[in-house]
Amino acid sequence: MKKIMLCCSAGMSTSLLVKKMVAEADARGLDVEIKAFGVAEFEQEVGNYQVVLLGPQVKYMQKTLQNQASTYGIQVEPINMMDYGMQNGAAVLDFALSLIEKNK
Repeated sequence: MKKIMLCCSAGMSTSLLVKKMVAEADARGLDVEIKAFGVAEFEQEVGNYQVVLLGPQVKYMQKTLQNQASTYGIQVEPINMMDYGMQNGAAVLDFALSLIEKNK
């Protein structure tokens, strides 16, 4: 099972994107777990996932969050602003899966 974490200010704005990503994964028959959290929950949750994608509003925190995630060997990357704005679940899912594959 692939485990993907999305992170934004409070975990709210990414929740719709999570639903679209899950629907896309289901349509493809992929075994994934995708959840959204706020940055306040980051440190507690990061170790449970294989990759973390950041919403645009917390992109500025990437370096700090990457430092915490590196302890677990997890990559933290911002979501493409256009894909985020368009709520393109397929593209964001593909991005997350490519990062997981790259870090095997």
